[in-house]
Amino acid sequence: MRWIFSIASWRRVRAALGNSWETGLKLFAVSAALVGLMPALTWACACGCGVFEVATPSLLPSGAGGMAWVDYDFMDQYINWHATTPASEGQNNDKKLETNFVTAGGQYMFNRSWGAMIEVPYWQRDYTGTYVGNYADRISSSNNSIGDIRLLGMWTGLQEDMSTGFLAGFKVPSGDWHYPLWDRDTQIGTGSTDLLLGGYKIGNTPFKVGDRPFGWYLQGLYDIPFLDQDHYKPGREFDGAVGTFYDFGDVGPLMELAPQLAFLGSDRTRDRGINASPNDSGYDRVAIAPGIETMFKSVRAYADIEVPLYKNMVGYQLTNAWATKLIISYDF
Repeated sequence: MRWIFSIASWRRVRAALGNSWETGLKLFAVSAALVGLMPALTWACACGCGVFEVATPSLLPSGAGGMAWVDYDFMDQYINWHATTPASEGQNNDKKLETNFVTAGGQYMFNRSWGAMIEVPYWQRDYTGTYVGNYADRISSSNNSIGDIRLLGMWTGLQEDMSTGFLAGFKVPSGDWHYPLWDRDTQIGTGSTDLLLGGYKIGNTPFKVGDRPFGWYLQGLYDIPFLDQDHYKPGREFDGAVGTFYDFGDVGPLMELAPQLAFLGSDRTRDRGINASPNDSGYDRVAIAPGIETMFKSVRAYADIEVPLYKNMVGYQLTNAWATKLIISYDF
């Protein structure tokens, strides 16, 4: 879900900025270098991939109107992880979990204070695992399904420039959670109904090149399951991001060219219930995510790569070396 930050515009930020190739290129180069220098650590996610619920400040609402978008994310989990270090593959019956996430979303701001949003995810997931802990008895299977749909309302009336916003809504159990041979924490759907609470803040830093300041943003989303099915209740999860960006403004035919650098964090409690695995669920993690956004007329494109800096996994869980996303959006 590209929630709050998939509905916005940098127009009010761009209006305060002038052209500066040198500084913007340096920021982008530093972001790319950080990714290249990061060790081969891993990212983790079994059932929710909540880190994908936070994105960029580039789509914050700046007035009445709407936006539609398609968001593609990819994750290949194949490294077993325990606490803060890699672990032997034999300690985990799950061996590989590869997922393509596609989310179609739309939002409409009725005025400068109120809006509504819907997001419909579709997942394609390939799973490989064994129940005796060795290579010979591996089982591979695939599932394609609509995921858990999210319905939210937004309020941005705290400040006139809409630089602060709040979200509240629900995740409904529309995703498939009955696929044969898969544990509940590897299913596409959780089977739960969740309360979603979030907020954001965007502004300018005191650092400038010419008359163009660097922007900053802060965002967070809390996912609280409150209705569950078949004795499985996923853990509560908080996902947040803090980042900075610099917009070149008009560059050739592009209306903006904006590199950015974000730090993403997640905290998830253990799953509960007799069909859960409380000893192998729950985590804390922090990642760095350099990215870039462009805009041509009413179409925006955003892409980043997310590389972990820190992970602390409860029990033994599959992780991956990196995650990536691409967002294409259209203002109307």
